[in-house]
Amino acid sequence: MAPPLPGPLEHLAPLLSHYGYLAVGGVVLVEDFGIPAPGETILIAAGVYAGAGELNVVAVALIAFAAAVIGDNIGYLIGRFGGRAFVHRWGKYIFLTPKRFEAAERFFTRHGGKIVTVARFIEGLRQANGIIAGTTGMHWLRFLAFNALGAALWVGLWVSLSYFAGTHINAVYDTVKRYEVYVLVAVGVLVVALIVRHLLRRRRHQED
Repeated sequence: MAPPLPGPLEHLAPLLSHYGYLAVGGVVLVEDFGIPAPGETILIAAGVYAGAGELNVVAVALIAFAAAVIGDNIGYLIGRFGGRAFVHRWGKYIFLTPKRFEAAERFFTRHGGKIVTVARFIEGLRQANGIIAGTTGMHWLRFLAFNALGAALWVGLWVSLSYFAGTHINAVYDTVKRYEVYVLVAVGVLVVALIVRHLLRRRRHQED
């Protein structure tokens, strides 16, 4: 019998009970090319089910990994062939406004591969990073490699944690999210420091 899912995972119980692996793959897939969907949440819920013996943990991980990589590559194709016009026309439906997109694109152009890997763990960027990679013209094989690395880390983390934590996953999730804020703040400070250093160097160069 499937275990009761805790808190915010509870509403996914009928979906997982009826569709199992198909639900995991489908939801993760559509989230990763920009459609608002609870990809990370269903991955965690599936891990809890796997821990209770309702699903095979290896199958959950492999299906989620494949869906994540394929979903982001669909996003890449949308960005590559649809371009900025597509994003400006439809991006508002996934909260990707032209202003947000341009800021993300500038940052992405500078830090490409690292962002593709880390984006998997950041809400909003996870859904848009394939599209942005496509519009900025990032080489597909480079995108594929970093995207696959990010997907493997993301799936491995959440499936492992939820598999072993079981119905205590809420406490684990809250803890991870709390520290994630500190990590993002640290990254933000680092980016600002790098920008300031760059501006100071350019100023000194101009004075010389």
